[in-house]
Amino acid sequence: MASVVPKDKRQLRACLICGIVLNHQAFRDHGCPNCESYVRMRGQNDVVADCTTTTFDGVMAMFQPNKSWVAKFAHVNSYKPGVYASHVTGRIPEDIEDALTQKGITYHPRDGTADE
Repeated sequence: MASVVPKDKRQLRACLICGIVLNHQAFRDHGCPNCESYVRMRGQNDVVADCTTTTFDGVMAMFQPNKSWVAKFAHVNSYKPGVYASHVTGRIPEDIEDALTQKGITYHPRDGTADE
């Protein structure tokens, strides 16, 4: 549970796929706790830069996402406990989106463009 809340508030970034908020170093050192199995961020500064953003609004802390109606409403109820952005600005690059599609994973942008 120690890694759930970011300790270093500098360089906070939100994952463009799941919305979890961590600092750049945490994404680089450990990858995304939800997305690492299909988007390898660990040790890859360029992938961290492509798949995360510093532009996000609002945060919500989820310690038991599977039991939270807020987590269900925000579509993070199947993710790991952590701090999530309410709204993330940006999209993953097309090549990464295509790779996700080939793996059978549907990318839902967290910036509201899916509603358009």
